[in-house]
Order: sequence, then C-alpha cells, then structure tokens
Amino acid sequence: MFVLLAFAALFTVPVWGIAVIVKLVSVVLPGRPPDWGVRLLRWGAGMAAAAAVVLLVLALGSVQASDHESRSGTDSSPAPACRNAAPHLVEGLVGHRASYLPPAFDCVRDDGTTYPSSGSYAWLNGLVVTWATASVLLAAGARYATGRQTARQVEVPEPDGSSR
Repeated sequence: MFVLLAFAALFTVPVWGIAVIVKLVSVVLPGRPPDWGVRLLRWGAGMAAAAAVVLLVLALGSVQASDHESRSGTDSSPAPACRNAAPHLVEGLVGHRASYLPPAFDCVRDDGTTYPSSGSYAWLNGLVVTWATASVLLAAGARYATGRQTARQVEVPEPDGSSR
C-alpha cells in the first residue's frame, strides 16, 4: 500500500514545486491584498506540512518495497538492500528488520548487531522532522500575526477621537 502511495507522492513533488514558485512570484507582483503576510504564512504552513507528508510516504514506501523484495523470489535472502554494504558486514548477515515509525530498514548480523541498509532513511527522517517543524512554526507565526492585526484594529482611534 505504501509503495503505491509513494508512486503517487513522486508525481506530486513537481506540482508542489511549481505551486511554491508561483506563490513566491505572486508575492513579488503588485496588487496583493492587505493581509498578504498572514495568508502567506498560512499557505507556507500548509505547504510545509504537505512536504513532510510526501517525504514520510516516500520513506514508508521505500521500507515496504525493501521488505517485500527481501521476502519474494529465490534471490531474496539475505535482503537485497543489505548486500550493498562492506563485505565484512555482509558475511555475517542473517536477516533484516523493517520499521515503519521511524522508517528504517536494518540488516541483522549473526552476532545480533545491526547496520542500516542505506543512509537515505536518516536524511529522509531528518527532512520529515524539519518540514513538520517548519509547518508548526509558520502556523504559530500566522496565529501571532493574526492576533496582532486584530489588536491593531481594535486600538485604532476613529477620527472623532473614539476607539473602535
């Protein structure tokens, strides 16, 4: 299931990139609404969350593909994803361990030690956390900016000396 979602996620990456570029160009052009900063923060929070989800789906799809590949066919043991390591690591290979949260595919040696099948999971997991954190920070910034706009509108005095 995650493999199919990962293929769909691969197709969304260019669309996501185009949407980001179009939005950045629209911010530079004249004719922006007065609350464009808050709208940009909210939009950025949503796009950062979307990036985190897409990267997580790609990582989960990769784990599921590696796990499936290690259980299918005559040349499946030891896991094909584990065979690309240094020869001294591959000699004692007895199995593998797939983890979906956090996404990882570890190779198990006969002495009980493990090594990662590839370094891609470490940086994918780091990118997921980075984009999720950026999303939360942008959403908090939008909330703060909205509160400041509301407070500023309340405090603006009318021309006759009274407050709104």
